[in-house]
This record gives sequence, structure tokens and C-alpha cells, in this order.
Amino acid sequence: MVSLRYLLSVFYLFVQASHGEIVMTQTPGYISVSPGETATISCTASEDIGNALDWYKQKPGERPQLLIYGATKRYTGVPDRITGSGYGSSFKLTIREVSEDDAANYHCIQRKKFPLTQCFRVIQKPSSVLRN
Repeated sequence: MVSLRYLLSVFYLFVQASHGEIVMTQTPGYISVSPGETATISCTASEDIGNALDWYKQKPGERPQLLIYGATKRYTGVPDRITGSGYGSSFKLTIREVSEDDAANYHCIQRKKFPLTQCFRVIQKPSSVLRN
């Protein structure tokens, strides 16, 4: 038999999560850059999250790939042309010398508190690159 104490704990956690959620925003939904240019993606949190922000790259049908953790630290193997900056509630991911391989969804995910929340932006290939 499940105790009332356990049920109350679960309910409390649910209420806390649903009312204390950090909202992450990025605008606009996508950017289009040409090869060799610099792309900057911004991410804003609804409250101060310190440096508890990670950036992921995800191509369609593939698993997300960690690029930046702790807002500014580059993950192993990530080229130095990709940098993260920011603290508090305002963050940026900068990709210099963009190549076709950079066309993907980029997710910023806060990990300050549960539930973890995210948003993403698409870097799109220019139409001239898409044509065969």
C-alpha cells in the first residue's frame, strides 16, 4: 500500500515543477548563413541560471551532440571556432567560418533546476547550397 506521505511528496514535486519552470527563449526560429560567415545564436532564460546552460547540435535522425557545457566550456573534440558565452540569463553560441556540416538544430538547455527546459534554433543552408 502506498503511504499518504509518499503521495503528498509526489504531488508537491509535481506542483513545484509545473509552477517553477524556467522558460528558455530564442528568436527567430532559424537563421540562414553562407559558408565562411559567422552565426550567432542567442538564448535567454526567464530567470538567473548562472552558468548552468549547455548547447547541443542535432541533425535530423541523429542523436544530440554536446558542444558547450557550463555556458562557456567546449566539449572534447569540438573545434575552437565554436564558442559559448554568457552568464545569468543571457547566452550566446557563436560559430565562426560556418560550413555545410553546421546546418543543424541547436538546442540550449538549462540544467539549473527541474524540469530541464530547452529551446532550439535551426541553422539553415542558403538556397544556393541546397541546389544540386
